[in-house]
Amino acid sequence: MKRPTNRRSALKSILAGTITFGISDRLFALPTAGVYTKDEPIKLNGNINHSVARWCFKDIELEALCIAAKNMGITGIDLVGPKDWPILQKHGLTSSMCNGAEINLLDGFNDLKFHEVLIKSYTEMIPLVAQAGYSKLICFSGKRRGKTDEEGWNNCVIGLQKLIPIAEKHNVILVMELLNSKIDHKDNQCDKTSWGVELAKRLHSENFKLLYDIYHMQIDEGDVIRTIKENHQYIAHYHTAGVPGRNEIDDSQELNYPAIMKAIAATGFKGYVGQEFLAKNPDKLKSLRQAVTICDI
Repeated sequence: MKRPTNRRSALKSILAGTITFGISDRLFALPTAGVYTKDEPIKLNGNINHSVARWCFKDIELEALCIAAKNMGITGIDLVGPKDWPILQKHGLTSSMCNGAEINLLDGFNDLKFHEVLIKSYTEMIPLVAQAGYSKLICFSGKRRGKTDEEGWNNCVIGLQKLIPIAEKHNVILVMELLNSKIDHKDNQCDKTSWGVELAKRLHSENFKLLYDIYHMQIDEGDVIRTIKENHQYIAHYHTAGVPGRNEIDDSQELNYPAIMKAIAATGFKGYVGQEFLAKNPDKLKSLRQAVTICDI
């Protein structure tokens, strides 16, 4: 990933609001992939904090997505970097899972050769996340590339231990996502809850947690509700999607999302549950609205 020569200065300028967006206050004419309708706002129960992953709705203008999401009771947008934070702030939404410090999903902390780039990038990004008023920043283990579990844990600890003091100073949590290695992310090392939990135990810091992606973990290990109950103290964020296919979380797929949400709420979780499915419905926002309703227990 190519990075600007003076990345810190560029990002600070963004946060200071020096970039002109050229965005009108009126609602955009949306592409046909997302049809915005003036539905009544959803009256939520307040047991789940809802967010949505930006990349799943990338063909909808971000400002339009913010307007529609807010109408649904969604208060956070996942996987948004500094250049887009001002748009979220304009609409009173939070960047519920920040990104932009990672190299990619393949080259992560389990490989020493990426540490120099990663440590520099995260060292710069962590203070910016805090400055913007956010608290969670995503990270990845990376592909195994022949490493044993022990090698992967050791390498991750070496890299992340250099960042934990910075994260603690700025009250930012580094959140490693659990990704399946069976279908979507072949050879990913952090592909089981037990692997991520062991890493968290070795780091022994409240500023390192896991992103439990329900879709990914259903594929690689199943037993979702019991796993959540037994490991919730290590989890800072959740993602959803239907299995199989990563599509809508309706009754066309195998997971019982209302039951999973009840289990999450029962742990006392106060973070975000982010919708991260790829809608088949041409009206993607209708599918998003339905997903929020399904998960609002």
